[in-house]
Amino acid sequence: MTRFDAALPPPTADALAASEALAARIATRIDAAGGWLGFDTYMAMALYEPGLGYYAGGSLKLGAGGDFVTAPELSGLFGACLARQCAAWFADCSPRVIEFGAGSGALAAQLLEAFARLGLTEVEYLIVEVSGELAARQRERLARDCPAALPRVRWLDALPERIEGVVIGNEVLDAMPVRAFAVATVEGGGPRVLERGVVRTPSGFAWGLRDAPEPFARQVLARLAQGAGIDDVADRACVGELGEQAEAWVGAVGRRLVRGAMLLIDYGFARPAFYHAQRTMGTLMCHYRHRAHGDPFLLPGLQDITAHVDFTAIAQAGLDAGLTVLGFTSQARLLLNLGVLDELAARLAGVDPPEASRPTADAVGVARSVPAADAAARARVLETRAAQQLLSEAEMGELFKALALGRSLDDPGPGFARGDRPLALAP
Repeated sequence: MTRFDAALPPPTADALAASEALAARIATRIDAAGGWLGFDTYMAMALYEPGLGYYAGGSLKLGAGGDFVTAPELSGLFGACLARQCAAWFADCSPRVIEFGAGSGALAAQLLEAFARLGLTEVEYLIVEVSGELAARQRERLARDCPAALPRVRWLDALPERIEGVVIGNEVLDAMPVRAFAVATVEGGGPRVLERGVVRTPSGFAWGLRDAPEPFARQVLARLAQGAGIDDVADRACVGELGEQAEAWVGAVGRRLVRGAMLLIDYGFARPAFYHAQRTMGTLMCHYRHRAHGDPFLLPGLQDITAHVDFTAIAQAGLDAGLTVLGFTSQARLLLNLGVLDELAARLAGVDPPEASRPTADAVGVARSVPAADAAARARVLETRAAQQLLSEAEMGELFKALALGRSLDDPGPGFARGDRPLALAP
């Protein structure tokens, strides 16, 4: 049942066996559902099935040895800047960070180290992590990189009932299961909305279509109608996704937030761009050994499956939970507002970043012209290239957005002082 693309690096025998075990479990679920399974259920199993899913298994996900690199893995510049944003909010709420999707623990280590440099040595740090394997890796990293702060770090395996402080979710929303749809044009009959699910074939899993339930179909057409450049939904044939679980998660966290802010950073668009007339193939993307491709049915459990974020929907979920939109901007503008260039200049001037904050050579590559023995020059090249990747419009700078939501806070903080785009969220 497991399919593999020969153009991708081959998995180990143990990894392949785990993928086959997960595929068998998914196949049983498809059979029990009558031969068709919603893509959101498939994606949830592929990513989170206990012991076998991508985030629930034991494989390395992040960094050079994993499948993709996140902003904190590139450079400590990212965490140093976000610490300044948190520090501004701490003036009006408890000095506490609640991080979801902490991954390798890189961002937690950077924030805790940066808080110490800012004199904020009493910040409590909570990590909500459902994967015991990832929690162990995070604990190991923090014990190594910032042992003095470790007594102030706690791990939770579920949402706390009451949240006060700053909630951080960096590349969390994109990994939440989505419902997939297709819209076909029917001559003389208007658009036909189909839900895309998963079926079994002799060669493995594949897409299967069925008529979408009426409430889902109405929601799809309503959102498509808000896409830029769309004159008539009836003339539009496309596929796409709705991030219902991400919206529900923001609502659940927002209702528990009694005082503080949520900072959500991810790749995606406001709705007019998300459902733009030229975007006909959706946003699903898979990552395996630093190769990006569009087939979610290859090697279940061994690859990441993501979808871009509809930030208009996320902002509305926050508003529905009683939160206020504090700011919305690009990652590049957020980091520039928070002094990333000053931080970079200090490091290039010879102020070595702490070990926990140095980017790895494998993560961003090293210019071949730099002598390997010249560690200082090598570090400067790495920091410069990492900054370019974080800020460049052609890389993460514009594709990644930052959305801030809050309760009982009026100050958006320095990260949104210039270049704030709240009106872009309007459909």
